[in-house]
Amino acid sequence: MMEFLAMGGYWPYVWGSYLVMAGLLLVEMVQLRYRRRSLMGWIRRMSRLRAQEEKQ
Repeated sequence: MMEFLAMGGYWPYVWGSYLVMAGLLLVEMVQLRYRRRSLMGWIRRMSRLRAQEEKQ
């Protein structure tokens, strides 16, 4: 098992790339959540504005 984890001496590059990829995926998920919240807020504001315009 230790031989597998050592990756023939290249473990810093192999596991480092896995760590970087996991970090980038986490950043992507956080950004998607922020963008979704922002877009939903914008849609709600536009909906309220349109409703106000129709009343006038």
